[in-house]
Amino acid sequence: MWCSLGIQEVSRRLKTNMKLGLNEEDVRRRQLQYGKNKLQEGKKTSFIIRFIKQFNDFMIIILIISAIISAGISYFQHSNDYIDSIIIIGIVFLNALMGVIQESKAEKSIEALQKLSSPQAKVKRDGKIKIVPSEDLVPGDLVIIETGSYIPADIRLMNTYNFKVEESALTGETIPVEKNADKILKENSALGDMENLAFATTIAVSGHGEGIVTETGMNTKVGKIAQMIITDESPETPLQKRLRRSRKKIRNNCINNMYISLYNRLTKKNTCHGNIHDISWTSGCSNSRRVTGSCYNYAIYRNYKNGKKK
Repeated sequence: MWCSLGIQEVSRRLKTNMKLGLNEEDVRRRQLQYGKNKLQEGKKTSFIIRFIKQFNDFMIIILIISAIISAGISYFQHSNDYIDSIIIIGIVFLNALMGVIQESKAEKSIEALQKLSSPQAKVKRDGKIKIVPSEDLVPGDLVIIETGSYIPADIRLMNTYNFKVEESALTGETIPVEKNADKILKENSALGDMENLAFATTIAVSGHGEGIVTETGMNTKVGKIAQMIITDESPETPLQKRLRRSRKKIRNNCINNMYISLYNRLTKKNTCHGNIHDISWTSGCSNSRRVTGSCYNYAIYRNYKNGKKK
């Protein structure tokens, strides 16, 4: 929104004086309204709790149940065939361990974003230039940015002088972007094209800039990224959507395959050691809904054929 507004309109909406800045009373009131200008930390849990949470999935529960049933049947039949159960449990525990590792990486990502935040900021309040902690910034503050400084919040630029900012922390683009405070852009402009805005955690590599703080804390662009990491609310990719649709069908396929294998074992028919192969074959076709059906039929045919041999 801010990139499509002129600086006068931004100043009017944020109720700030472009020459004098905010006064101390305005700052205190806005700090109560908007909170501190810092990224929230996700709730930290112990390794054990995170590990246990990895088993809170329907497919994982099905695999554990199938491993227990397979081991129980082998025990009562005195066949001492526990290979299938050991493989299933091993895969389940490996999957849980990988999940915990990924969650740990997400926590480290939040910490890395916090380290990119500037500890101090140069602002103009009551007509005087001051150095204040960055977490005390509020929307409407007038901020002065110099070469080598981290941008302390999301800012609508007022004046720029050969001002270039490296935005790799947000866009991944390492080439500095030259900013132009006079430009008025479309509201739906891409992040890398917003030349009249500067974003928190990016760094000024040359020139001089002045601007009005528009967003602070978790309302900044980097704050929204941090929120997605904390809550795991990132939008699904097309591949994830396809896998989610396929998983529903695979879930039923695996359950039916387990029932067929269980029936063959209870009737003492030869099921061979292909049960794991069949489930893996069925699950491995999750990338295509068409192929999944043929893989499932193949698994049923193998169990039926092996059960019929005796």
